[in-house]
Amino acid sequence: MATISLSQRSTTFRQPNHGSVVEEITGLIRVHKDGHVERPPIVPNVSCMVPLEFEVVAKDVTIDKFTNLWARVYAPSSNRQFSSKLPLLVYFHGGGFCVGSASWACYHDFLINLVRVTCCVVVSVNYRLAPENRLPTAYDDGFNAIMWLKQESMKGSVSELKRCDYSRLYLAGDSAGANIAHHVAARLLSRPVLSPKGVILIQPFFGGESRTTSEKHSTQPVTSALTLSASDTYWRLALPIGVTRDHPWSNPLANGALRLSDMRFFKTMICVAELDILKDRNLEFAASLARAGAPLQSVIYKDVGHAFHVLHNYPMARTRSHEMMAHVKSFINQ
Repeated sequence: MATISLSQRSTTFRQPNHGSVVEEITGLIRVHKDGHVERPPIVPNVSCMVPLEFEVVAKDVTIDKFTNLWARVYAPSSNRQFSSKLPLLVYFHGGGFCVGSASWACYHDFLINLVRVTCCVVVSVNYRLAPENRLPTAYDDGFNAIMWLKQESMKGSVSELKRCDYSRLYLAGDSAGANIAHHVAARLLSRPVLSPKGVILIQPFFGGESRTTSEKHSTQPVTSALTLSASDTYWRLALPIGVTRDHPWSNPLANGALRLSDMRFFKTMICVAELDILKDRNLEFAASLARAGAPLQSVIYKDVGHAFHVLHNYPMARTRSHEMMAHVKSFINQ
């Protein structure tokens, strides 16, 4: 898997005549006064092709042509025989709700390896991005992906999905994608289109107006995928205009948020990175889940920071990434 360098982010934008810049995260996104958005290609987009030696197949499928919602479906190749149907894992990529794609090379590589390790079918959802599509659009897209899967369970038009067991559905994601997985799972509690057996939250991107200790005092290296200023910018671009970070979409412990006791209906795995500014917020959420009686497994990965499993931006990232994939395998096979 390729290492993506964030220490040498391109600062080259096309500089179109769209007025002054009102929001920017260097090398990732620039928003102009007239609403025009630029996203430099910091990570290459790749096709769904997978080398034969990986024994994994992938296919891009359209979920909703009117909203351009699509997904990349991964499955073990047909020459790998299994005695029963496979777990189904719906994955949402990270990127602060504002950048990223299911076709980014780093996610493509990670999910190929996740399928190889876990022997599950993965549906990687390419949801719409903010600020053009602010929240709750990403949640809507995530829920609509589950609706589509329900239809697929009856139609069977995607051959890779014929091999999965829909009663063993897991929602997963990293960073903003973990936030999406959490909120889609919450919707499924009241509208059980398909009932998830579990949720896997990898360094979930939650926020709040009050700073945590790790947010205030964690000094991030140049390789970090998330700084406090970038986090604040993502939330300004993703949340509805005028909404603070204490909205339940950002802060799952805020007033009006989902009752965590409701999450006892499925098990949750939370993956925390020791050097991540989100560490304390993730641990606080995990502790609140445990107090509410929800089945919980939390793991802290030492010596790595945000998005280590896809960017490999820390010396121990590859080792910890393999450890995390083994933990995910154990979690979905419990």
